[in-house]
Amino acid sequence: MTMTPPAPVGLLAELTHRCPLGCPYCSNPLALEGREGELATGEWKRVFSEAAALGVLQVHLSGGEPLSRRDLTEIVRHCASLGLYTNLITSGIGMNASLVKALAEAGLDHVQLSIQDADAASADKIAGYAGAFAKKQEVAALVTAEGFPLTVNAVIHRANAARAGAMLDLAVALGARRVEIAHVQYYGWAVANRGQLMPDRAAAAAAVAEVEQKKRELAGIIVVDHVIPDYHARLPKACMGGWGRRTLNITPTGKGLPCHAAETLKHLTFWNVRDASLSDIWYQSPGFNAYRGTAWMNETCRSCERRDIDHGGCRCQALALAGDAAATDPVCHKSPDHARLADILAAETQTEPAPYHYRRVAARGSA
Repeated sequence: MTMTPPAPVGLLAELTHRCPLGCPYCSNPLALEGREGELATGEWKRVFSEAAALGVLQVHLSGGEPLSRRDLTEIVRHCASLGLYTNLITSGIGMNASLVKALAEAGLDHVQLSIQDADAASADKIAGYAGAFAKKQEVAALVTAEGFPLTVNAVIHRANAARAGAMLDLAVALGARRVEIAHVQYYGWAVANRGQLMPDRAAAAAAVAEVEQKKRELAGIIVVDHVIPDYHARLPKACMGGWGRRTLNITPTGKGLPCHAAETLKHLTFWNVRDASLSDIWYQSPGFNAYRGTAWMNETCRSCERRDIDHGGCRCQALALAGDAAATDPVCHKSPDHARLADILAAETQTEPAPYHYRRVAARGSA
């Protein structure tokens, strides 16, 4: 069955792949785009104007590090003039009091700040940036003093799983109203670092239990969004709310994607905003229509009672683990490839942690 999708509600604008941090779980592709290919200010303004006309309500300004763009304030001001809700997703590196004030005056609505750990030395090591932990505390204070609502992002992996609860406490101390705490999703740089990042089953289970307990304790103080690890699950998530159903990504060079990892599906064609309108990309492009509806599903997914709940799970994960983007997501216990998760878990968690492959803009190809 094919479907005519509703208009998207959100747009993730990856303004740049440039970033001072080198987080080894970064979702950016291994082949990072350089500054010379990035969309110009006017091109981004056109994209946001088309997004508003299309029905988009929220724009997430991301990267890389969006503060690397000198035109960020101008971009925010344009989005605000269109009535778009703007959320800045940032490492905080490069933020100062004058920029916080300028962004507030431009109409920015919300700030989302990443943290790497509750321990300073570990946080700086994970980020690959000395002083990152201290800088984030400074930025959180500037952001909340200006009156912005603050969300904290935290990614759980082998190096910090024992401090999962402490990271929630840190988010409260930073003045956040909401925290997104998620176990590493193995795409992009996380695949290159899987042996260094993946906790064993006991450590992952303990982290999940601690976060859930903290979530109950902190009810009414902070909103906690918790994403459990795929490799320990029996049921897949509705990745991005379903392929091409609610949101879209625009890469630094203008490619329109259903999710941040979609370029790993090399058999698909994704249109660029330099060549097509955002509306045509959303409704007409072959990449977006490839896994909408149920016609593409195999019988396992098509007849499943969760078909309209998880929409078949993650296509990128299906390709990575089963070798077929249309296969049942191996996270699902009904998948014939489900046992591969346990095999990978056993192999990766028995390895001794090696130095991280830090993401850097200069990197091309595999790490």
